[in-house]
Amino acid sequence: MAIKHAIHKVTQKLKKDNERDARQAILEDLFYDFNRNRAQVYKMNFFRGIFLGVGTVIGGTVVIALLAWILSFFINIPGIGNQVEQIQQSIQNNKK
Repeated sequence: MAIKHAIHKVTQKLKKDNERDARQAILEDLFYDFNRNRAQVYKMNFFRGIFLGVGTVIGGTVVIALLAWILSFFINIPGIGNQVEQIQQSIQNNKK
């Protein structure tokens, strides 16, 4: 009984692996069919990288601004308040 179960598990894993490999091969074929020109692929990846970098910088800026805004609510808490107040003052000094 245990041998049949083990054989069944192995065959199921092989089926899943074969399906995954077939899907990957189809996607690679489609990619190479649509993008035969290497210059076009490099250009597309270049712009994709630029937009990824810009999006990362903008997203990081928004997250840091939100954290500073949330921390501004905790100014009256002992221990944290002084540090948050110093951060706010340094931000205001940099704006000037």
